[in-house]
Amino acid sequence: MDLRLTPEMEAFRDEVRGFLEAHRDHYATGAAADRPREAALAWQRLLIEHGYAARTIPKEYGGYGAQPDILKTRIIAEEFTRAGAPRGLANQGISMLVPTLLEVGSEEQKQAWISKTLRGEVVWCQGYSEPGAGSDLASLQTKAVEDGDDFVISGQKIWTSTAAQADMIFCLVRTEPDAPKHDGISYLLFSMKTPGIEVRPLKTMTGSAEFNEVFFTDVRVPKSSVVLGRGKGWFVANATLKHERGMLGDPNATEARLHSLIELMKTETVDGRPLIADPVFRDRAMALQSKVLAMKFNGLRGLTASMRGEPAGMAGLVVKLQGCELNHQIAALAIDALGELGVLYEDGPHLRAKGSWQWNYMFDLGLIIGGGTAQIQKNIISERGLGMPREPKLAKA
Repeated sequence: MDLRLTPEMEAFRDEVRGFLEAHRDHYATGAAADRPREAALAWQRLLIEHGYAARTIPKEYGGYGAQPDILKTRIIAEEFTRAGAPRGLANQGISMLVPTLLEVGSEEQKQAWISKTLRGEVVWCQGYSEPGAGSDLASLQTKAVEDGDDFVISGQKIWTSTAAQADMIFCLVRTEPDAPKHDGISYLLFSMKTPGIEVRPLKTMTGSAEFNEVFFTDVRVPKSSVVLGRGKGWFVANATLKHERGMLGDPNATEARLHSLIELMKTETVDGRPLIADPVFRDRAMALQSKVLAMKFNGLRGLTASMRGEPAGMAGLVVKLQGCELNHQIAALAIDALGELGVLYEDGPHLRAKGSWQWNYMFDLGLIIGGGTAQIQKNIISERGLGMPREPKLAKA
């Protein structure tokens, strides 16, 4: 396989580098769990204008409107990582709902939500997990009862990221109680300001409330908010989960984190020597580097499959498991490299990187669970990828 770029692609790489150099003073990032700040919104608009965000989304929906080109998309990701530049907004609405609506949404839904979501004007949360329906998502019990032109929703969701900040929710509810559990689910879009919705923050080990419980008490939602159709929610939900797992296993984001770790090890010293010179720490860093390179080349396997119009197969199945666990391992080494400073977390004169390594270490444990636990991912890989027998189920009494 020839991995060399054509002259056209090399010229495109130079174009991306030129943009990043020209706009270095305009870099801005959006907080992961909050509404994006104005600087982040302005950066997002600039990226869309130049085709470095929402590149292949049609102009009529607020995107740049370029033809799909996997190699150019890859070059953009690589150059932004190399420059340490933020890729723009990457929240649940942009990374998960927008591609879902492009696949299965109605024209009215696309026109109503995609552009506003891309520009950060509307923030979304995901109403999937319930106290009794996490890994077995199809067992969800939140119900939507038909009443005229509306559904009346009652039930509870849990581990709902950004629910306290969100304007809207894409939510799974049971509309067909007599149907088999996978066939009775519908996928709804509705406002978090609707009467009857209560959000209760869940404080995690980070000290922040990244997740929430959401309670629905007689919440009235128009039937027109259903995506694809009644009883089609399981199909739509799996489309969204596919995009969520891809978001959580981004090899460029993991490579950027590794680069940050290496820079940390160059600056932190023990007895006047940088940690990168310590053979034990250097060996651990090299082991992680090999895993990051494996993850990156696995992404190239998926890229090759996409260019051939073939399914990603095993290369796609391992992405989420590989990415989330590796990100956590990188953060763990960073904390070890910080030594006694690694146990600091609150503000203080000796805190490094505003405590981001400690925060990542704790928060990444949740991402290993979110989007399908590591155990569930291993079952999927073994059964769908390797053709192994399905996990045995307990016999019913």
